[in-house]
Amino acid sequence: MIEKEILQPNIQKNLQIAIFAAGCFWGVEEAFQQQKGVKSTMVGYTGGWLEKPTYRNVCTDKTGHAEAVQVQFDPNEVSYQQLLDIFWFIHDPTTKNRQGPDIGSQYRSIIAYHSSEQELLAKKSKEDLERSGQLKGRNIVTEILPASTFYKAEEYHQKYYQKRGGGGSCYPVL
Repeated sequence: MIEKEILQPNIQKNLQIAIFAAGCFWGVEEAFQQQKGVKSTMVGYTGGWLEKPTYRNVCTDKTGHAEAVQVQFDPNEVSYQQLLDIFWFIHDPTTKNRQGPDIGSQYRSIIAYHSSEQELLAKKSKEDLERSGQLKGRNIVTEILPASTFYKAEEYHQKYYQKRGGGGSCYPVL
């Protein structure tokens, strides 16, 4: 289950959490920050077995972690489905362990759900995208799994583009 001291400092009443991994977490965070109803974002690592991993650990491709973004959102302002739509749009969910020039299991595509409702919506959205024909017959490799411990990344990774005076993109758009 999720370790609260690592995961979330101050979750307000009625806010929910979503976790997405879609390649380099800088660009993924930037995309979600732009959405009305997203109250905060935090980049970090999820899905691995090493306790308290660092960026250096995760980059070895030996910890099982993926670079991910934890999104705190108000479901009265933005639905989980809308967040899923952003997730599918900002990366190529058909490439295994790779997004653009970034290669390694830390760049894999993951939806980590926090409730049965999130799980159902994630699976349905994946099926809908596969059936849409938009991916031209390519199969989605995105993992949909229960949220596990989310470790906050080092401070210099948080709000990376905001700190550097401008946005950028380290993810391909379909």
